[in-house]
Amino acid sequence: MTATPPPSPRLFDRGSWLEARRIGDILRKETIGGILLLTGAVLALIWANSPWRDGYETLRGFTFGPHSLHLDLSAATWAADGLLAIFFFVAGLELKREFVAGDLRDPRRAAVPIAAAVGGVLIPAVLYLVINASSADGQAKGWAIPTATDIAFALAVLAVIGRFLPHAMRTFLLTLAVVDDLLAIVIIAVFYTANLSILPLLAALVPLAVFTVLVQRRVRSWWLLLPLAFATWTLMHASGVHATVAGVLLGFAVPVLRSRKAGGPDAGPGLAEHFEHRFRPISAGVAVPVFAFMSAGVAVGGLSGLGSAFTDPVAIGIIVGLVLGKPIGITAATWLVTRFTRAKMDTGFAWIDVLGLAVLAGIGFTVSLLIGELAFGLGSDRDDHVKVAVLTGSLAAALLATIILRLRNRAYRRIHDEEAVDADRDAIPDVYQQPAASRTGTA
Repeated sequence: MTATPPPSPRLFDRGSWLEARRIGDILRKETIGGILLLTGAVLALIWANSPWRDGYETLRGFTFGPHSLHLDLSAATWAADGLLAIFFFVAGLELKREFVAGDLRDPRRAAVPIAAAVGGVLIPAVLYLVINASSADGQAKGWAIPTATDIAFALAVLAVIGRFLPHAMRTFLLTLAVVDDLLAIVIIAVFYTANLSILPLLAALVPLAVFTVLVQRRVRSWWLLLPLAFATWTLMHASGVHATVAGVLLGFAVPVLRSRKAGGPDAGPGLAEHFEHRFRPISAGVAVPVFAFMSAGVAVGGLSGLGSAFTDPVAIGIIVGLVLGKPIGITAATWLVTRFTRAKMDTGFAWIDVLGLAVLAGIGFTVSLLIGELAFGLGSDRDDHVKVAVLTGSLAAALLATIILRLRNRAYRRIHDEEAVDADRDAIPDVYQQPAASRTGTA
Protein backbone atom coordinates (compact mmCIF):
# COMPACT_ATOMS: atom_id res chain seq x y z
CA MET A 1 0.00 0.00 0.00
CA THR A 2 1.38 3.40 -1.03
CA ALA A 3 1.66 5.98 1.73
CA THR A 4 -0.21 9.21 1.13
CA PRO A 5 2.27 12.07 0.76
CA PRO A 6 1.81 14.94 3.23
CA PRO A 7 -0.08 17.92 1.80
CA SER A 8 1.99 20.84 0.54
CA PRO A 9 2.41 23.66 3.06
CA ARG A 10 0.18 26.66 2.47
CA LEU A 11 1.07 30.34 2.73
CA PHE A 12 -1.46 32.29 4.83
CA ASP A 13 -3.08 29.11 6.12
CA ARG A 14 -5.48 30.26 8.85
CA GLY A 15 -4.71 27.24 11.06
CA SER A 16 -6.95 26.11 13.91
CA TRP A 17 -9.68 28.16 15.58
CA LEU A 18 -8.05 27.70 19.01
CA GLU A 19 -4.76 29.15 17.76
CA ALA A 20 -6.52 31.95 15.85
CA ARG A 21 -8.46 32.92 18.97
CA ARG A 22 -5.32 32.93 21.12
CA ILE A 23 -3.39 35.03 18.61
CA GLY A 24 -6.34 37.39 18.26
CA ASP A 25 -6.20 38.03 22.01
CA ILE A 26 -2.46 38.74 21.80
CA LEU A 27 -2.93 41.09 18.86
CA ARG A 28 -5.61 43.10 20.66
CA LYS A 29 -3.30 43.69 23.62
CA GLU A 30 -0.35 44.54 21.38
CA THR A 31 -2.49 46.95 19.35
CA ILE A 32 -3.42 48.88 22.50
CA GLY A 33 0.25 48.83 23.50
CA GLY A 34 1.21 50.14 20.07
CA ILE A 35 -1.15 53.09 20.43
CA LEU A 36 0.38 53.88 23.85
CA LEU A 37 3.85 53.50 22.33
CA LEU A 38 3.05 56.01 19.60
CA THR A 39 1.59 58.38 22.19
CA GLY A 40 4.76 58.17 24.30
CA ALA A 41 6.99 58.75 21.27
CA VAL A 42 4.99 61.77 20.09
CA LEU A 43 4.97 63.33 23.57
CA ALA A 44 8.74 62.83 23.83
CA LEU A 45 9.33 64.48 20.43
CA ILE A 46 7.13 67.44 21.33
CA TRP A 47 8.80 67.95 24.70
CA ALA A 48 12.34 67.51 23.32
CA ASN A 49 11.69 70.19 20.68
CA SER A 50 9.87 72.64 22.95
CA PRO A 51 11.28 75.57 24.97
CA TRP A 52 11.15 73.24 27.98
CA ARG A 53 13.44 70.59 26.46
CA ASP A 54 15.95 70.96 29.31
CA GLY A 55 13.33 69.44 31.62
CA TYR A 56 13.13 66.38 29.35
CA GLU A 57 16.90 65.88 29.47
CA THR A 58 16.87 66.37 33.25
CA LEU A 59 14.21 63.67 33.58
CA ARG A 60 16.13 61.26 31.34
CA GLY A 61 19.32 61.86 33.27
CA PHE A 62 17.80 61.61 36.76
CA THR A 63 19.77 58.93 38.60
CA PHE A 64 18.38 56.58 41.23
CA GLY A 65 18.92 53.05 42.53
CA PRO A 66 21.15 51.26 45.07
CA HIS A 67 24.78 52.31 44.64
CA SER A 68 26.02 49.22 46.51
CA LEU A 69 24.69 47.02 43.68
CA HIS A 70 26.03 49.38 40.99
CA LEU A 71 22.44 50.09 40.04
CA ASP A 72 22.46 53.88 40.48
CA LEU A 73 21.28 54.32 36.89
CA SER A 74 19.65 57.13 34.95
CA ALA A 75 15.92 56.99 34.25
CA ALA A 76 16.67 56.41 30.55
CA THR A 77 18.95 53.47 31.41
CA TRP A 78 16.38 51.98 33.78
CA ALA A 79 13.86 52.14 30.93
CA ALA A 80 16.23 50.45 28.46
CA ASP A 81 17.78 47.86 30.76
CA GLY A 82 15.04 47.37 33.33
CA LEU A 83 11.63 47.87 31.77
CA LEU A 84 12.63 46.28 28.47
CA ALA A 85 13.62 43.15 30.43
CA ILE A 86 9.86 42.71 31.01
CA PHE A 87 9.28 43.11 27.26
CA PHE A 88 11.91 40.45 26.51
CA PHE A 89 10.54 38.16 29.24
CA VAL A 90 7.18 38.18 27.45
CA ALA A 91 9.01 37.68 24.13
CA GLY A 92 10.76 34.65 25.66
CA LEU A 93 7.43 33.21 26.82
CA GLU A 94 5.90 33.73 23.37
CA LEU A 95 8.92 32.26 21.60
CA LYS A 96 8.84 29.11 23.71
CA ARG A 97 5.06 28.87 23.37
CA GLU A 98 5.32 29.05 19.57
CA PHE A 99 8.09 26.44 19.33
CA VAL A 100 6.49 24.02 21.80
CA ALA A 101 2.75 24.34 21.17
CA GLY A 102 2.24 26.95 18.44
CA ASP A 103 2.69 27.13 14.69
CA LEU A 104 6.50 26.92 14.87
CA ARG A 105 6.42 23.40 16.31
CA ASP A 106 5.64 22.08 12.82
CA PRO A 107 8.80 22.51 10.70
CA ARG A 108 6.77 22.68 7.49
CA ARG A 109 4.53 25.48 8.79
CA ALA A 110 7.46 27.25 10.45
CA ALA A 111 9.71 27.26 7.39
CA VAL A 112 8.15 30.28 5.68
CA PRO A 113 7.99 32.75 8.62
CA ILE A 114 11.45 31.69 9.85
CA ALA A 115 12.97 32.19 6.39
CA ALA A 116 11.11 35.49 6.03
CA ALA A 117 12.47 36.73 9.35
CA VAL A 118 16.02 35.69 8.45
CA GLY A 119 15.76 37.44 5.08
CA GLY A 120 14.35 40.49 6.84
CA VAL A 121 17.46 40.62 9.03
CA LEU A 122 20.16 39.80 6.47
CA ILE A 123 19.24 42.17 3.62
CA PRO A 124 18.83 45.35 5.77
CA ALA A 125 22.16 44.57 7.48
CA VAL A 126 23.90 44.08 4.12
CA LEU A 127 22.48 47.31 2.69
CA TYR A 128 23.52 49.23 5.80
CA LEU A 129 27.06 47.84 5.62
CA VAL A 130 27.34 48.62 1.89
CA ILE A 131 26.37 52.24 2.53
CA ASN A 132 28.77 52.50 5.48
CA ALA A 133 31.53 50.32 4.01
CA SER A 134 34.06 53.14 3.70
CA SER A 135 33.55 54.49 7.23
CA ALA A 136 36.53 54.69 9.52
CA ASP A 137 34.91 55.94 12.73
CA GLY A 138 32.82 52.99 13.87
CA GLN A 139 29.74 53.62 11.74
CA ALA A 140 29.58 49.95 10.71
CA LYS A 141 28.73 48.85 14.26
CA GLY A 142 25.16 50.10 13.72
CA TRP A 143 24.49 47.35 11.16
CA ALA A 144 21.80 45.68 13.30
CA ILE A 145 19.67 48.80 13.82
CA PRO A 146 17.45 48.35 10.71
CA THR A 147 17.01 44.60 11.24
CA ALA A 148 14.29 44.71 13.93
CA THR A 149 10.50 44.81 13.47
CA ASP A 150 8.35 46.50 16.12
CA ILE A 151 5.21 44.37 16.25
CA ALA A 152 3.34 46.76 18.59
CA PHE A 153 3.98 49.75 16.30
CA ALA A 154 3.03 47.69 13.22
CA LEU A 155 -0.20 46.49 14.82
CA ALA A 156 -1.10 50.04 15.82
CA VAL A 157 -0.83 50.95 12.14
CA LEU A 158 -2.96 47.93 11.22
CA ALA A 159 -5.60 49.02 13.73
CA VAL A 160 -6.01 52.20 11.70
CA ILE A 161 -5.67 50.89 8.13
CA GLY A 162 -6.33 47.16 8.26
CA ARG A 163 -9.59 46.65 10.11
CA PHE A 164 -10.52 43.77 7.81
CA LEU A 165 -7.05 42.25 7.47
CA PRO A 166 -7.53 38.44 7.57
CA HIS A 167 -6.47 36.42 10.59
CA ALA A 168 -3.92 34.50 8.54
CA MET A 169 -2.01 37.65 7.57
CA ARG A 170 -1.97 38.93 11.15
CA THR A 171 -0.76 35.52 12.33
CA PHE A 172 2.00 35.50 9.69
CA LEU A 173 3.13 38.98 10.79
CA LEU A 174 3.12 38.01 14.48
CA THR A 175 5.00 34.76 13.83
CA LEU A 176 7.56 36.59 11.71
CA ALA A 177 7.99 39.17 14.49
CA VAL A 178 8.44 36.43 17.11
CA VAL A 179 11.34 34.92 15.13
CA ASP A 180 12.64 38.44 14.48
CA ASP A 181 12.70 39.01 18.28
CA LEU A 182 14.72 35.80 18.74
CA LEU A 183 17.28 36.96 16.17
CA ALA A 184 17.45 40.40 17.85
CA ILE A 185 18.11 38.75 21.22
CA VAL A 186 20.98 36.72 19.76
CA ILE A 187 22.41 39.81 18.04
CA ILE A 188 22.31 41.88 21.23
CA ALA A 189 23.88 39.11 23.32
CA VAL A 190 26.63 38.24 20.82
CA PHE A 191 27.53 41.51 19.10
CA TYR A 192 26.73 44.20 21.67
CA THR A 193 28.47 42.83 24.75
CA ALA A 194 31.52 45.06 25.06
CA ASN A 195 33.10 44.03 28.37
CA LEU A 196 32.29 40.56 29.64
CA SER A 197 32.80 39.71 33.32
CA ILE A 198 32.75 35.95 33.75
CA LEU A 199 32.13 35.74 37.51
CA PRO A 200 28.84 37.72 37.58
CA LEU A 201 27.72 35.86 34.45
CA LEU A 202 28.33 32.48 36.12
CA ALA A 203 26.74 33.75 39.33
CA ALA A 204 23.60 34.71 37.37
CA LEU A 205 23.14 31.03 36.54
CA VAL A 206 22.46 30.22 40.21
CA PRO A 207 19.23 32.23 40.72
CA LEU A 208 18.25 31.36 37.14
CA ALA A 209 18.61 27.64 37.95
CA VAL A 210 16.55 27.98 41.14
CA PHE A 211 13.90 29.93 39.24
CA THR A 212 13.83 27.19 36.58
CA VAL A 213 13.41 24.41 39.17
CA LEU A 214 10.54 26.27 40.86
CA VAL A 215 8.62 27.04 37.66
CA GLN A 216 9.16 23.50 36.38
CA ARG A 217 7.44 22.42 39.60
CA ARG A 218 4.65 24.87 38.64
CA VAL A 219 5.34 27.24 41.54
CA ARG A 220 3.57 30.58 40.96
CA SER A 221 4.38 32.40 44.23
CA TRP A 222 5.54 35.91 43.25
CA TRP A 223 7.42 36.39 46.55
CA LEU A 224 9.68 33.48 45.57
CA LEU A 225 10.03 34.07 41.84
CA LEU A 226 10.42 37.86 41.64
CA PRO A 227 13.50 38.07 43.92
CA LEU A 228 15.15 35.29 41.91
CA ALA A 229 14.30 37.07 38.65
CA PHE A 230 15.69 40.36 40.00
CA ALA A 231 18.88 38.63 41.18
CA THR A 232 19.34 37.07 37.73
CA TRP A 233 18.79 40.47 36.07
CA THR A 234 21.20 42.25 38.48
CA LEU A 235 24.02 39.77 37.94
CA MET A 236 23.47 39.73 34.17
CA HIS A 237 23.67 43.54 34.20
CA ALA A 238 26.93 43.37 36.18
CA SER A 239 28.40 40.83 33.74
CA GLY A 240 28.33 43.23 30.79
CA VAL A 241 25.78 41.18 28.83
CA HIS A 242 22.76 43.39 28.18
CA ALA A 243 20.37 42.87 31.08
CA THR A 244 17.37 42.27 28.79
CA VAL A 245 18.91 38.88 27.91
CA ALA A 246 18.04 37.83 31.48
CA GLY A 247 14.38 38.44 30.68
CA VAL A 248 14.55 36.09 27.70
CA LEU A 249 16.29 33.32 29.66
CA LEU A 250 13.73 33.58 32.44
CA GLY A 251 10.95 33.34 29.84
CA PHE A 252 12.55 30.26 28.27
CA ALA A 253 12.64 28.58 31.71
CA VAL A 254 8.85 28.63 32.13
CA PRO A 255 7.07 25.41 31.05
CA VAL A 256 4.48 25.73 28.29
CA LEU A 257 2.47 22.53 28.81
CA ARG A 258 0.70 21.39 31.95
CA SER A 259 2.26 18.51 33.88
CA ARG A 260 0.61 15.08 33.72
CA LYS A 261 -0.33 15.46 37.39
CA ALA A 262 -2.20 18.67 36.50
CA GLY A 263 -4.08 17.00 33.66
CA GLY A 264 -1.61 17.29 30.77
CA PRO A 265 -1.72 19.56 27.70
CA ASP A 266 -5.51 19.21 27.27
CA ALA A 267 -6.35 20.45 30.79
CA GLY A 268 -6.01 24.14 29.93
CA PRO A 269 -3.29 26.79 29.60
CA GLY A 270 0.12 26.07 31.08
CA LEU A 271 2.30 28.29 33.25
CA ALA A 272 3.84 30.15 30.30
CA GLU A 273 0.40 31.26 29.10
CA HIS A 274 -0.56 32.18 32.68
CA PHE A 275 2.52 34.40 33.03
CA GLU A 276 1.97 35.82 29.55
CA HIS A 277 -1.55 36.93 30.49
CA ARG A 278 -0.15 38.58 33.62
CA PHE A 279 2.87 40.31 32.13
CA ARG A 280 1.87 41.19 28.56
CA PRO A 281 -0.35 44.10 29.71
CA ILE A 282 2.56 45.40 31.81
CA SER A 283 4.94 45.03 28.88
CA ALA A 284 2.65 46.52 26.24
CA GLY A 285 0.96 49.10 28.46
CA VAL A 286 3.86 50.31 30.63
CA ALA A 287 7.34 49.02 29.77
CA VAL A 288 7.43 49.71 26.03
CA PRO A 289 5.56 53.07 26.11
CA VAL A 290 7.82 54.37 28.91
CA PHE A 291 10.91 53.24 26.97
CA ALA A 292 9.54 55.00 23.89
CA PHE A 293 8.98 58.16 25.91
CA MET A 294 12.50 58.03 27.33
CA SER A 295 14.22 57.17 24.04
CA ALA A 296 12.31 58.86 21.20
CA GLY A 297 12.82 62.45 22.35
CA VAL A 298 15.40 63.91 19.99
CA ALA A 299 15.95 67.61 19.39
CA VAL A 300 15.65 67.82 15.62
CA GLY A 301 17.24 71.27 15.37
CA GLY A 302 15.09 72.53 12.51
CA LEU A 303 15.91 72.07 8.84
CA SER A 304 19.64 72.30 9.46
CA GLY A 305 19.41 69.54 12.05
CA LEU A 306 17.43 67.33 9.71
CA GLY A 307 19.91 68.06 6.92
CA SER A 308 22.78 67.00 9.17
CA ALA A 309 21.01 63.77 10.12
CA PHE A 310 19.97 62.83 6.59
CA THR A 311 23.49 63.30 5.20
CA ASP A 312 24.95 60.95 7.80
CA PRO A 313 25.63 57.53 6.18
CA VAL A 314 24.40 55.90 9.39
CA ALA A 315 20.97 57.50 9.00
CA ILE A 316 20.88 56.74 5.28
CA GLY A 317 21.77 53.11 5.93
CA ILE A 318 19.01 52.78 8.54
CA ILE A 319 16.33 54.32 6.33
CA VAL A 320 17.34 52.25 3.31
CA GLY A 321 17.49 49.12 5.46
CA LEU A 322 14.01 49.64 6.91
CA VAL A 323 12.20 50.90 3.80
CA LEU A 324 13.91 48.75 1.13
CA GLY A 325 15.91 46.05 2.90
CA LYS A 326 13.07 44.65 4.99
CA PRO A 327 10.54 44.18 2.15
CA ILE A 328 13.20 42.85 -0.24
CA GLY A 329 14.56 40.37 2.30
CA ILE A 330 11.18 39.14 3.54
CA THR A 331 9.55 38.87 0.11
CA ALA A 332 12.56 37.19 -1.53
CA ALA A 333 13.01 34.68 1.30
CA THR A 334 9.29 33.85 1.28
CA TRP A 335 9.33 33.33 -2.49
CA LEU A 336 12.38 31.08 -2.31
CA VAL A 337 10.89 28.86 0.39
CA THR A 338 7.56 28.53 -1.42
CA ARG A 339 9.44 27.80 -4.63
CA PHE A 340 11.52 24.95 -3.17
CA THR A 341 8.83 23.50 -0.88
CA ARG A 342 6.07 23.85 -3.49
CA ALA A 343 3.99 25.72 -0.95
CA LYS A 344 0.68 27.02 -2.26
CA MET A 345 -0.99 30.34 -1.59
CA ASP A 346 -4.26 30.01 0.32
CA THR A 347 -7.41 30.94 -1.60
CA GLY A 348 -8.03 34.68 -1.91
CA PHE A 349 -4.43 35.79 -1.34
CA ALA A 350 -1.75 37.06 -3.72
CA TRP A 351 1.92 38.04 -3.63
CA ILE A 352 1.03 41.70 -3.16
CA ASP A 353 -0.21 40.66 0.31
CA VAL A 354 3.25 39.33 1.16
CA LEU A 355 4.78 42.57 -0.09
CA GLY A 356 2.37 44.66 1.99
CA LEU A 357 3.27 42.79 5.19
CA ALA A 358 6.97 42.91 4.29
CA VAL A 359 6.83 46.69 3.92
CA LEU A 360 4.93 46.92 7.21
CA ALA A 361 7.71 44.90 8.86
CA GLY A 362 10.01 47.84 8.05
CA ILE A 363 8.53 49.60 11.07
CA GLY A 364 11.41 49.29 13.49
CA PHE A 365 11.21 51.17 16.75
CA THR A 366 11.74 49.66 20.21
CA VAL A 367 14.60 47.25 19.50
CA SER A 368 16.05 49.51 16.77
CA LEU A 369 16.35 52.39 19.24
CA LEU A 370 17.82 50.06 21.86
CA ILE A 371 20.48 48.74 19.46
CA GLY A 372 21.25 52.33 18.39
CA GLU A 373 21.94 53.24 22.02
CA LEU A 374 24.14 50.16 22.45
CA ALA A 375 26.05 50.85 19.23
CA PHE A 376 26.73 54.57 19.57
CA GLY A 377 26.05 55.50 23.19
CA LEU A 378 22.95 56.99 24.79
CA GLY A 379 22.63 60.72 24.11
CA SER A 380 25.49 60.95 21.58
CA ASP A 381 25.15 63.01 18.37
CA ARG A 382 25.10 59.84 16.30
CA ASP A 383 22.46 58.34 18.59
CA ASP A 384 20.30 61.38 17.78
CA HIS A 385 20.80 60.70 14.06
CA VAL A 386 19.79 57.07 14.68
CA LYS A 387 16.54 58.22 16.30
CA VAL A 388 15.71 60.57 13.44
CA ALA A 389 16.44 57.80 10.93
CA VAL A 390 14.43 55.13 12.79
CA LEU A 391 11.44 57.46 13.13
CA THR A 392 11.67 58.54 9.49
CA GLY A 393 12.14 55.02 8.12
CA SER A 394 9.32 53.64 10.27
CA LEU A 395 6.97 56.41 9.20
CA ALA A 396 7.84 55.87 5.51
CA ALA A 397 7.29 52.11 5.88
CA ALA A 398 3.94 52.72 7.57
CA LEU A 399 2.77 55.04 4.78
CA LEU A 400 3.89 52.69 1.99
CA ALA A 401 2.27 49.69 3.69
CA THR A 402 -0.94 51.69 4.07
CA ILE A 403 -1.05 52.33 0.32
CA ILE A 404 -0.33 48.69 -0.62
CA LEU A 405 -2.72 47.10 1.88
CA ARG A 406 -5.49 49.60 1.08
CA LEU A 407 -5.37 48.46 -2.55
CA ARG A 408 -6.46 45.02 -1.36
CA ASN A 409 -9.08 46.16 1.15
CA ARG A 410 -12.02 44.80 -0.89
CA ALA A 411 -10.45 41.32 -1.02
CA TYR A 412 -9.65 41.44 2.70
CA ARG A 413 -13.22 42.42 3.53
CA ARG A 414 -14.55 39.46 1.54
CA ILE A 415 -12.25 37.04 3.42
CA HIS A 416 -13.14 38.73 6.72
CA ASP A 417 -16.86 38.25 6.03
CA GLU A 418 -16.32 34.58 5.17
CA GLU A 419 -14.42 34.05 8.42
CA ALA A 420 -17.28 35.59 10.42
CA VAL A 421 -19.97 33.13 9.22
CA ASP A 422 -21.17 30.75 11.95
CA ALA A 423 -24.27 29.13 10.44
CA ASP A 424 -24.48 26.35 13.06
CA ARG A 425 -24.07 28.86 15.95
CA ASP A 426 -21.46 26.77 17.76
CA ALA A 427 -19.19 29.80 18.43
CA ILE A 428 -16.64 28.46 15.89
CA PRO A 429 -16.61 30.10 12.42
CA ASP A 430 -17.52 27.59 9.75
CA VAL A 431 -14.30 28.07 7.73
CA TYR A 432 -12.31 26.57 10.61
CA GLN A 433 -14.38 23.38 10.36
CA GLN A 434 -13.85 22.83 6.61
CA PRO A 435 -11.33 20.26 5.31
CA ALA A 436 -7.98 21.93 4.59
CA ALA A 437 -8.01 20.81 0.97
CA SER A 438 -11.19 22.74 0.24
CA ARG A 439 -9.52 26.01 1.22
CA THR A 440 -6.37 25.64 -0.84
CA GLY A 441 -5.69 27.63 -3.97
CA THR A 442 -2.56 28.18 -5.99
CA ALA A 443 0.06 30.85 -5.81
